[in-house]
Amino acid sequence: MASASHSRNSIFKKERLQNLFYAAPVLFYTVFLTILFSFYVLCYPRSTINYTANIIQVYNQTTIFIQPYKNDSRSCNLFKGQWILDERGSLYTNFSCTTIPYKRNCFLNGREDRDFLHWRWKPDQCELPRFSPKTFLSTVRGKTMAFVGDSVARNQMESLLCLLSTVETPKEVYKDTEDQFRAWEFSKHNFTLMAFWSQFLVIATERVVNGSTTGGFDLQLDKVDQNWSEKLDLMDYVIFSDAHWFLRQNYLYESDNLIGCVYCQAPNVTDLGPSFAIKRAFQTAFKQINECKNCKKIFTVLRTFSPSHFENGTWNTGGGCNRTRPITKEEVVGRDSDWEFKKIQVEQIEMARKLGDYRGNRFEILDITEIMVIRPDGHPGLYWGNQWMKGYSDCIHWCLPGPIDTWNEFLLEMIQR
Repeated sequence: MASASHSRNSIFKKERLQNLFYAAPVLFYTVFLTILFSFYVLCYPRSTINYTANIIQVYNQTTIFIQPYKNDSRSCNLFKGQWILDERGSLYTNFSCTTIPYKRNCFLNGREDRDFLHWRWKPDQCELPRFSPKTFLSTVRGKTMAFVGDSVARNQMESLLCLLSTVETPKEVYKDTEDQFRAWEFSKHNFTLMAFWSQFLVIATERVVNGSTTGGFDLQLDKVDQNWSEKLDLMDYVIFSDAHWFLRQNYLYESDNLIGCVYCQAPNVTDLGPSFAIKRAFQTAFKQINECKNCKKIFTVLRTFSPSHFENGTWNTGGGCNRTRPITKEEVVGRDSDWEFKKIQVEQIEMARKLGDYRGNRFEILDITEIMVIRPDGHPGLYWGNQWMKGYSDCIHWCLPGPIDTWNEFLLEMIQR
C-alpha cells in the first residue's frame, strides 16, 4: 500500500512539473507584452497640441442610455460654427501631391510649423464630414466642373486637385500658352476639372500710359469675359470667386461709355468705388448663366470674398501674416469692406436664383468669409518662394495643404444635398 501511495505521489508531482513547463511560455509572453504595452503608453511621441476628443453624445435622462448623434447636415447651416482641434491633419502632403504650385508650397519654401493643419471646421448644429475623394468622384462622374475667377479661385481648384489625387492621378489635358485656361481629366470617373483665369468675370483691358502698364484696367461691366463664357455649354458645375482685383485703380464702362472709376481721382470722373464694380460684374456673370441657350442645367456656386490678413502694414509697406493659430471672433476688427463685398455677392446670386429656379439652374453660396477671417495662420506669408519680391508677404492666398481644403469639404456637401 505504501509503495502504491508513493507511486501515485510521484505521478502527481510529474504532472504538475509538466503543467508548469507548458505554462511557462504563456507566462513569459504575457509578461513581455505587458512590458511592451507599458513602454508604448509611456514613451509614444505626442503632438505639441492638446487635442480634445470630438465626440458628441446625446443623453436621454429617462433611460440613461447613450444614443447615437443625429447628423442632419442637409437642414443645418454649415457656415455657422467654430474651428476645433483635429489630430488627423490633411489628407495629402506636399510630397504626395505633385501638382501643388511652387508659390503655394509653403513647406517646400521653408515654413516649419505644422499646427495650422490640425484644425477642422465644426458647424454648430451638425457635423461637416471629412472630405471623401471617392464620394466626390462618384458624385461628379461623367460631369465637368469649372473654377472661374482670380488666383484664389485657382487656389481652391489646386486644393481639390490634390484631394482627388489621393484616389486617382489626374491627367492634364489642356493648358494654353498664357495659362488662362487649364483642364485635367480623371479618366476612371469620366470627370473633367477646369480652371479659367478671369479676375473680373467681365471684359478687362489693362491700361497703358506712355507705353507702360499701370496695373489698372478698363472694365466693360456689361460684357462677360469670353475666356470662360464661350465654354459655358461644357460645364455642369461652375464655381465663381472674385473681388481682390476690383480694389485697383480701374475705369468702369457700360455700353462702351465711361461711367466712373475706382480710386482714380481723375477730374470729371465719378469714383463709384469697388462695391459698385463688384455688383455689376457678378450681375453680368450670373445673367450669362441664366440666358445661355445651349447650356445644360448648371449648378452655380458663389464662393464669397476671401479675406486677406496683412498686419502692421499693407502688402507693399511691410505688412505680414506670421500667426500660427486661428484667432477668436472677438479679435476680428476693421473688416467692414469684407462684409460689404460678401453682402453684395450674396445679393446678386439671390437675384439670379429666382430666375434660375424657373430655368432649371441651381445657385448656391459657399460662404467662407466669416470662417476664414479667423484663419490668419493659413497664408504663405514669407514662404512663397518669390525670388523677385523678397521680403514681401503673401497674405491673400492659402498654403497647400491648409485650411483652404475645408472649402472643398463644403463644396462636396453642397453638391450632395
